[in-house]
Amino acid sequence: MTWDLATDSPLLRLRGRGTKRARFTLAPVRSAAPLPDEPRLLAGAAEVDITPPPGMPKAGYSANAHSGTGFRTRLRARVLHLRSGTASVVLVQCDLLGGSAVLQHLVARHLAEHTDVPLAGVFVGATHTHAGPGQFLGTDFYNRHASNKAGFDPAFTQWLAERIAGAAVEACANRQPARAALGSTDVWGLTRNRSYGPHLTNPEVDDKRTDPQRKYVGVNPRLHLLRVDTERPDGGTDPLAAMVVFSVHGTGISMKATEYNADLWGYLCGELSHRIEDAHGSRAIVGAVEGTHADVAPAMRPGMAGHLEAQRVGRAIGAEAAAHHERLGDALTSDFAIATGLREVDLERSPSIDGVTLPRRPAVGAALVAGAHENLTPVLHRIPPFRPGTRKPWTTTHAQGEKWVLGTRWLQPLVLPLRGFPRVLPVQVIRLGDVALVGLPFEVTVESGRRISAAVAHAVDGSGIDSVIVSSVANEYSGYVATAEEYELQHYEGGHTLYGPDTQPFLAAHAARLAGEVAVSASGVVTDVLSERSFDLTARHFLPEPVLAATVERRFLGGPAFTDPTRTVDGVWETRWRDVAPGGLDWHEPMVCVERSPLAGGEWELARRQGRVVDDQGWDLEVRHLGEAADGDGHDYGVRWYDPTLGGEWRHRFVLVANHGRPELFGHPFD
Repeated sequence: MTWDLATDSPLLRLRGRGTKRARFTLAPVRSAAPLPDEPRLLAGAAEVDITPPPGMPKAGYSANAHSGTGFRTRLRARVLHLRSGTASVVLVQCDLLGGSAVLQHLVARHLAEHTDVPLAGVFVGATHTHAGPGQFLGTDFYNRHASNKAGFDPAFTQWLAERIAGAAVEACANRQPARAALGSTDVWGLTRNRSYGPHLTNPEVDDKRTDPQRKYVGVNPRLHLLRVDTERPDGGTDPLAAMVVFSVHGTGISMKATEYNADLWGYLCGELSHRIEDAHGSRAIVGAVEGTHADVAPAMRPGMAGHLEAQRVGRAIGAEAAAHHERLGDALTSDFAIATGLREVDLERSPSIDGVTLPRRPAVGAALVAGAHENLTPVLHRIPPFRPGTRKPWTTTHAQGEKWVLGTRWLQPLVLPLRGFPRVLPVQVIRLGDVALVGLPFEVTVESGRRISAAVAHAVDGSGIDSVIVSSVANEYSGYVATAEEYELQHYEGGHTLYGPDTQPFLAAHAARLAGEVAVSASGVVTDVLSERSFDLTARHFLPEPVLAATVERRFLGGPAFTDPTRTVDGVWETRWRDVAPGGLDWHEPMVCVERSPLAGGEWELARRQGRVVDDQGWDLEVRHLGEAADGDGHDYGVRWYDPTLGGEWRHRFVLVANHGRPELFGHPFD
């Protein structure tokens, strides 16, 4: 059956116990007519919190992850809407592992009813944090293997779609005359290639040669920033939004952590946002999406993985982004071309393009099970054929080349059916001024990204598009793309390239063809999608049930306590409280803040640290569910204030903010 966001959803009807199949169909809404020409840029932006309650499995570290117990840095979706010429787009930037075809289609259906944005104009990108919830993707394989627990959660996916769609409608409704500029700068020293051996096998790369232009270094240092300002009556502008595209894995936080967090991206976006506000006196909606990051990791100091290092790296990148944001001020223009195209490549019907054919059967390599370099699977990563670099010792003409197929090519299909893998690949190209943004559902290595960019640049030569940005994990999650040379060595990136060594040229050909069509489209919109998307997913239910009646008294459990800092963890003040079950609280709404008052007596006010409010909207406070109370009377929670600024003439207290009908509550003072 076909359904949309505004009506009774079969996803909601699937709530219940046990494991079932979630079978549903999404048909795109076709635009009745081309949009009227808009001679100047219009823009709007909105932000929404997508932090779920505790209990959702976390995606990114597979079986090594833990279900979420609370949050340290919140998860958000930022939406930037742009309208110019005959095109209308929304750029969604989520603190999630990746985009999702289910989310993209759900949001697009809602936008078709309330805005002028077509399906081809809906871009769902992600920061690729490894500490956000999973279970919303469009394939059984990644709903099963990306997280520590398996299954597609219909209610959580519905909730995510509603939150994102609501923000997108708000951004479109609030659009106004604007100016935009998109530029790039290099950021060095904060990222590293985690798979350098395979990277060096590419013929373009030579680590023995000094390259004065640094074209072939192991990382992609380009930080791309789209700055959008609204116009004032006096001819000036005010910051509206900024979107960063950068290439680095969201793996600064250990896979042992149990809280949801946006990893280094939370600190990157927070630092950029704070600096824009400091410079201009007004806040902008600041978000980010991945670039070509598949073999790029944050440059963490040995043994220091955690929030301190993620904050160091993220804030440093954010500072570079802020400086570039200011440099783009002189380039802002209202003459900002927009065009968009979306093609859904159905591998069942179209496995070939320009002489490149992908195998019908994807295959999981043994190297994938060993994990990536900075988060290896204990013991297993030392044993062949799982050990990185263990390729087949004999020559093979099979489409999977040197890959050790986990469980052999004959047994793997019995455990991993074909229908569970990504079989429809969304390829998207959005023109933003003189730049083509290419969205692909894969994690793209540095050199794969360079080759795809070169193919697209060649296809649009002479069109007014001067540069190309490739963004990974857009609109779905479909694994990795390594070059054929990288693939041959069978490290993690090659083992996770499901469709073999020809995946990169296959995607380059599709991206180039679509970009060429977008560049010459008279309507500014190219739509080549399936008549309907059918999903058949194993369903499980992790989102906590709502609490209908709150009978538990909300109260603090004693006074705050301080714990000294260590080499890898900040000092922290902590307190605990008793409350209803997690389903009785709105985790996407404010929950806790810190207040201060003069020691000599006086009114309480919001505490500030380095000029910034101390609450759970930044990176100072962590909130955790500690479990059901020992006596069965409610549930216990803890809040931690990391790296607190105390002393002087102030005393402080924790405050539980009124939330979901629960009353505001003031804790014991401390100093």
